[in-house]
Amino acid sequence: MNINFPLILVGGLSGAGKSTALRVFEDLGFFCIDGLPFSLVSSLLELFAQDKLKRYRGVALGLDLRQLDFGVSWDGLVRELKEKNIVFELIFLEAQKEIIVKRYSTTRRPHPLTGSCLGLEEAITKEQELFTPLRDMAHLVIDTSFFSIHDLRRVLQEKWSWDTATWAIRVHLISFGFKYGVPLEADMVLDLRFLPNPYFQEDLRPLSGLDEEVQNFIYQREEGLSFKKRLEEFLDFLLPLYVKEGRYRLTIGFGCTGGRHRSVATTELIADFLRKKKYFVSVEHRHLELG
Repeated sequence: MNINFPLILVGGLSGAGKSTALRVFEDLGFFCIDGLPFSLVSSLLELFAQDKLKRYRGVALGLDLRQLDFGVSWDGLVRELKEKNIVFELIFLEAQKEIIVKRYSTTRRPHPLTGSCLGLEEAITKEQELFTPLRDMAHLVIDTSFFSIHDLRRVLQEKWSWDTATWAIRVHLISFGFKYGVPLEADMVLDLRFLPNPYFQEDLRPLSGLDEEVQNFIYQREEGLSFKKRLEEFLDFLLPLYVKEGRYRLTIGFGCTGGRHRSVATTELIADFLRKKKYFVSVEHRHLELG
């Protein structure tokens, strides 16, 4: 089987951060499943090989110790992947025993092995023993003992933020009209009502910020060019800092009076600028048809 997408297997000790890791991969655009029976892995990969799920950047599977005959099934899966020349990367998450005990005390959730009449510390020790072969095979072992959620996110983003984008953060740009209200989800709002308004030009009024004539009217003037240059420099400075802190999504609102000309033009130009910088960018023109 020929696959042209990454396959990431995520395993590790219960309480070490596997669920968090899978959420990070989901945010990075991976198709994620936790606890998928090993017998179904090949069928899932065949779907991807046929471009059935091509909108995803790859597959990340969480390995669950509670699967029946985990050791035998795991050995069989590795053997099958090698026979089919499928390359995978295995991540193993671990933490110090006292840290895991503290985490379970905080969440009050049962350890997967405590149902076998083991105490929590005994269950953790037993799990460490069962997972030793998996840990020994891992391409990357991460000790999350003193990690915050953001620390783990940062480690995974730095390693797997590649391919269609250089940066893991997703930037969502919204154009809107102030007379209709500010988007509640915006992390940052820029008021563009200081820019020259195409609405007052009879030939430009029927057009929108999607049209080149409107964009040129705004951004070929000195104030527009100066603002655009400074805004690009600001985003060049700001976004890498958000990435460093483990932020995976940022929503920026660009507002003008009606949400049809200045805000739309700016959103389009900044989206193009960020895409050239290899960011994930999505665009929403909220009031384009109302302005």
